[in-house]
Amino acid sequence: MAGNFSPSVGSCVWVEDRDEAWIDGEVVEVNGEDVKVLSTSGKHVVTKASAVYPKDTEAPASGVDDMTRLAYLHEPGVLQNLHSRYDINEIYTYTGSILIAVNPFRRLPHLYSSHMMAQYKGAALGELSPHPFAVADAAYRQMINDGVSQSILVSGESGAGKTESTKLLMRYLAYMGGRAASEGRSVEQKVLESNPVLEAFGNAKTVRNNNSSRFGKFVEIQFDEKGRISGAAIRTYLLERSRVCQVSDPERNYHCFYMLCAAPKEDVQRFKLGEPKTYHYLNQSKCLEVDSINDAEEYQATRRAMEVVGISTQEQDAIFSVVAAILHLGNVEFAKGAETDSSVPKDEKSLFHLKTAAELLSCDEKALEDSLCKRIMVTRDETITKTLDPEAATLSRDALAKVMYSRLFDWLVDKINNSIGQDPHSKYLIGVLDIYGFESFKTNSFEQFCINLTNEKLQQHFNQHVFKMEQEEYKKEEINWSYIEFVDNQDILDLIEKKPGGIIALLDEACMFPRSTHETFAQKLYQTFKNHKRFAKPKLARSDFTICHYAGDVTYQTELFLDKNKDYVIAEHQALLNSSSCSFVASLFPPTSDDSNKSKFSSIGTRFKQQLVSLLEILNTTEPHYIRCIKPNNLLKPGIFENENILQQLRCGGVMEAIRISCAGYPTRKHFDEFLNRFGILAPEVLVKNSDDPAACKKLLEKVGLEGYQIGKTKVFLRAGQMADLDTRRTEVLGRSASIIQRKVRSYLAKKSFILLRNSAKQIQSVCRGYLARNVYEGMRREAAALKIQRDLRMFLARKAYTELFAAAVSVQAGMRGMVSRNELCFRRQTKAAIIIQTWCRGYLARLHYRKLKKATITTQCAWRSKVARGELRKLKMAARETGALQEAKNKLEKQVEELTWRLQLEKRIRTDLEEAKKQESAKAQSSMEELERRCQETEALLIKERESTKKVAEIAPIIKEVPVVDQELMEKITNENEKLKGMVSSLEMKIGETEKKLQETTKISEDRLKQALDAESKLVKLKTAMQRLEEKILDMEAEKNIMRQHQQTISSTTQQIISSTPVRTTLGHPPTAPIKNLENGHQINLESEFNEAEFTTPVAGNAEKSAAERQIMDADALIDCVKDNIGFSNGKPVAAFTIYKCLLHWKCFESEKTNVFDRLIQMIGSAIENEDDNSHLAYWLTTTSALLFLLQKSLKTGGSGATQSKKPPTATSLFGRMAMSFRSSPASGNLAAAAEAAANAVIRPVEAKYPALLFKQQLAAYVEKMFGMVRDNLKRELSTLLSLCIQAPRTSKGGMLRSGRSFGKDSPASHWQSIIDGLSSLLVTLKENHVPLVLIQKIYSQTFSYINVQLFNSLLLRKECCTFSNGEFVKAGLAELELWCCQAKEYAGPSWEELKQIRQAVGFLVIHQKYRISYDDIAHDLCPGLSVQQLYRICTLYWDDSYNTRSVSQEVISSMRALMTEESNDADSDSFLLDDDSSIPFSIDDISSSMQEKDFVGIKPAEELLENPAFVFLH
Repeated sequence: MAGNFSPSVGSCVWVEDRDEAWIDGEVVEVNGEDVKVLSTSGKHVVTKASAVYPKDTEAPASGVDDMTRLAYLHEPGVLQNLHSRYDINEIYTYTGSILIAVNPFRRLPHLYSSHMMAQYKGAALGELSPHPFAVADAAYRQMINDGVSQSILVSGESGAGKTESTKLLMRYLAYMGGRAASEGRSVEQKVLESNPVLEAFGNAKTVRNNNSSRFGKFVEIQFDEKGRISGAAIRTYLLERSRVCQVSDPERNYHCFYMLCAAPKEDVQRFKLGEPKTYHYLNQSKCLEVDSINDAEEYQATRRAMEVVGISTQEQDAIFSVVAAILHLGNVEFAKGAETDSSVPKDEKSLFHLKTAAELLSCDEKALEDSLCKRIMVTRDETITKTLDPEAATLSRDALAKVMYSRLFDWLVDKINNSIGQDPHSKYLIGVLDIYGFESFKTNSFEQFCINLTNEKLQQHFNQHVFKMEQEEYKKEEINWSYIEFVDNQDILDLIEKKPGGIIALLDEACMFPRSTHETFAQKLYQTFKNHKRFAKPKLARSDFTICHYAGDVTYQTELFLDKNKDYVIAEHQALLNSSSCSFVASLFPPTSDDSNKSKFSSIGTRFKQQLVSLLEILNTTEPHYIRCIKPNNLLKPGIFENENILQQLRCGGVMEAIRISCAGYPTRKHFDEFLNRFGILAPEVLVKNSDDPAACKKLLEKVGLEGYQIGKTKVFLRAGQMADLDTRRTEVLGRSASIIQRKVRSYLAKKSFILLRNSAKQIQSVCRGYLARNVYEGMRREAAALKIQRDLRMFLARKAYTELFAAAVSVQAGMRGMVSRNELCFRRQTKAAIIIQTWCRGYLARLHYRKLKKATITTQCAWRSKVARGELRKLKMAARETGALQEAKNKLEKQVEELTWRLQLEKRIRTDLEEAKKQESAKAQSSMEELERRCQETEALLIKERESTKKVAEIAPIIKEVPVVDQELMEKITNENEKLKGMVSSLEMKIGETEKKLQETTKISEDRLKQALDAESKLVKLKTAMQRLEEKILDMEAEKNIMRQHQQTISSTTQQIISSTPVRTTLGHPPTAPIKNLENGHQINLESEFNEAEFTTPVAGNAEKSAAERQIMDADALIDCVKDNIGFSNGKPVAAFTIYKCLLHWKCFESEKTNVFDRLIQMIGSAIENEDDNSHLAYWLTTTSALLFLLQKSLKTGGSGATQSKKPPTATSLFGRMAMSFRSSPASGNLAAAAEAAANAVIRPVEAKYPALLFKQQLAAYVEKMFGMVRDNLKRELSTLLSLCIQAPRTSKGGMLRSGRSFGKDSPASHWQSIIDGLSSLLVTLKENHVPLVLIQKIYSQTFSYINVQLFNSLLLRKECCTFSNGEFVKAGLAELELWCCQAKEYAGPSWEELKQIRQAVGFLVIHQKYRISYDDIAHDLCPGLSVQQLYRICTLYWDDSYNTRSVSQEVISSMRALMTEESNDADSDSFLLDDDSSIPFSIDDISSSMQEKDFVGIKPAEELLENPAFVFLH
């Protein structure tokens, strides 16, 4: 790509650097082929134009998660992208389907939680952030969907994190295909549990890693047709056996040796071990301990892991015996013997270790010594024993140690495979290959040669896969393409493994000749491959050779090639250990056949090559997936990114080769919308005229004159260098636009400067004139001030002298007056005290006299008033018998007489008399009026008759002289009577008015007196109740005292005591001497009489108890049959709960030591809620159980076994008491609180609870919590699908976005939010219909809103497409709908809106314009105070504006967040930025109790079905 790039002045480029590998800068000068670059660090670099690479200035600061989306796919671009993501703890990056994992050298627990696995389940590769879980999920899905086995190849150098990545893959595959926990330990658990064993015996500390795997591992996980794991197998490759005997500084031997030395004291003594520094195989290196490894703890962990995988304790002891024997063998040294070329143990120390090794291996000590110091050569004629010199004996000792350790490791692998179990009928498999990466050290021996051969083989497989993927991409996009050539490393493979004539073949040939040395082997190589382009001989080396691998040149030292390639067992060692008395040691060296004895030689290289062939055969039958692990630095510390080291690893891992293959075709691929958004400014008219994206892209490229590009179905494919050409042209267009903007801005600034200067001159003139005027004014003001100061000073001095004189006089007067006043006060206090004493004494005597008088008066009044009331009642009854019309009045008066007090009766009688008098007077007045009217009518009638008769007479005799016919006396009399009647009527009317007024006053007085009487009665009732409680307490104490006394005395003395002591309770409340027991009907009996009767009624009582138990079972059956169905509510409370409580209270189940009623009720509730999906049914039972739990909470009281039951106050039987109770129940009284309290006390009665009742209460509480969780989880389950649609909405609606230069628009799928609100409202209606307590409704919605907050906020942090401006607007609109719903259901929603704090703050940040102007303090304290630094950093780095193309926060803010994250990096929890869903129970029994009141259960009707049953009469 660099060769096609022509840099110009101002271009941003990458330049190669010795220290940093690549540095970025800007081209400042171009001289032909030479360019001068100014780097960002200020350094000037002159280089060739062909050696610089273009830099993408618009690349996001946080990098891209798939490097195929980079504008420039080259080494510096890849390196910069990895660096940017590593800085923000994004350690995973894709390159197509290849995952690159950079080891962070710190724990990031938030990336590997079960919540994260659930997020990646079913997600397409590339949909979420890069992760090993995504690769494992893609492999699993492809296996299930396509029916093809898969393989995942994890590679990288030591310390890059291959083993940890493999563990993560295993965890996820176990999560997807594992079995339930009830099926016991599964296959995947056994595979994961075998890791500690393999790490203990196959891992060691190296220069580059503290826990480096010194063997290759391929794990086959087998699956059945349903995708469940059915079996597994572990295959290992090339264990580094030479490490057992040879360790270089500062490395360590295998972990198991150090673990055994740090074992418990008894194990160390049994194996006769000491410190690691005392053993030759361990003290060759000074590194004996590793800071991050505790050998003692690891020993115990390895022991536990061995038990888990099925290794018995005897086998474990035998394993560690072999390990200890190897350590002791290493300390056996040899010296020259008596014979020539012979050897013997050097000293006593060597003899001790030899003897100990023989004991541990259970073999003969002498035989072991002979096998090390002698060789037996068998010929046709005889057997010859040959002695070995000390050097040969030492080699024999080391050979035995290596063979023993190798056989032991192979035995462990076989044991683990047998324990795991393989499925021969498995349909698919997923193989996970954890193998060493390419290695190149200062000294490279046979192990590095085999390791690099493996990587060459895998690289060839990798190149073929990448080439295949590249071609599939072209076919998918339907573009024209030609065959892409790539460098094949087949020539290197032929050089190494070709038969005959390859390096391995020549090595095997040299090993078969006894006199061959490494020098003769090296000379053979030089002669055979002197003309091979991949083989070279170093200039100054005699036996070294160099191979040009794909990752670079590696020089190998052949000194130990021959020894390490030999894989035969010495016959003496084989015979010795096969004859061991220890069955385990003998099983490691089974007897060999005769054919194998004849051909003892075998080659490790050949065997390893055969293993590679079988491995590649497996890989070729599977679909491969690749994970390349990168170690960022050699210090193994976090936060350090070494460019040169990482580039070398990228080359070794084949990543750069994959990029080179990609660059050979079309390295730059851009989606149509991204391409038009970036390069639309080159031809704006194309965007206006074309709505079709492919056509617009094609016309744009034609207009700029580019050739060789391809237009696919969804992307534009550009050749190498074409992206840089387009960017150059785009930069020119932007530069011209910038010049125009600069010209306009400079003109504006000059004009603004002139106007500013002119205004400044005017202001200066104004200021000068003002300054002069102020000086004149200041002089005048100072003169006036001086005069005023003089005057005030003189006045102050005079006032001060007067004030001092005045204060002295006042002080003297005050002292004298105070003394007089204090004397007077003392006298008055004494006088007042004497008066108070006299007053209290006289008052006490007067009150004493008054109480006696009042008591006698009240007694007399009560007797007299009772007598008067009875007489009045008799009179009323007699009057009622005389007339049937007054029968109804009689009943009413009888009821009033029974209910009212004597004071009310008296007032009522006065009121009745007044009404009767009023009626009588009114009746008299009415009758008088009627009489007068009648008389007036008669008089008028007479007058009319007289007038008519007069008219008739006048008509008959008109001439006759008129004679007066009217009697004047009569008229006067009538007139006088009429006036009298009018006077009487007026007087009657006045009397009636006065009577009515008196009646009103009397009524008012009567009501006041009635109110006073009610208050007095309520106080009296309270006092009586308190006194009753005190009496009951005294009674209980006396009862306990009497019971104890009865146990001590004889029956006769007890009877005598009962006869002599009469149980009478006086008016003052003295308790009786015998204990009293309450019956169900409120009566009381003597317990002593029960004791006496019990002696004679024992047989009868047994039968009675039996029948009572049967009746109770039948009653319980009837109760359960009634309440198991929904029997509704009464006054908003469940009828079932009230009915159950009353029945349990009546049956005295709470006080019973043993009953099965509670168990049956619990079983009934459990069976009733089996249907977990019916919210209405669950809500009904939630209300019922919570109400019953409230009743039990208020009723049950814990106490000792000897405590008596607290008794209910007896019902008042006197007329006065019944009248007082009728006052409380009467509507006219208005004392509703007292009535409610009395009724509540009648409903809920406290009892002493026994253990079954308390257990029943706990079980009810558990069921309330369970049903609460079921309702809440049902709502969450319903909303989860809708929330997923809301989360997917930004991606599904992305296609509707318009390009730059046109208006943006996006259809917000508000139906998802409306569905969420409908779901919330539907459940609320159900809960309200079933009268669920308010506190439970609020808690349900509070936790549901918390769940919504967690889901939306986590999706924002995990999905880049969700962290956009448009998605912020979309979620904000949905949150507004939720807020409106919360306001409408404020009583039931409670504080639910506050649970959305994190998502509200995050969305508020997303929709803010000009984020680059906001400081970190504004974000942390004002905008998002509830978010952590990690969450803010995640949002700021993932944010991108898909609507207005605005920028995120500035780099200064990002740097501040990064610094804070570094400070908190020591805290493992601080790295977790995801929220956790709270599924706890957020309430207690006290919360339920506080949400209800006892008076709520007053007036509840029991179940009607039980009211018809005679056994439940007590419910009436």
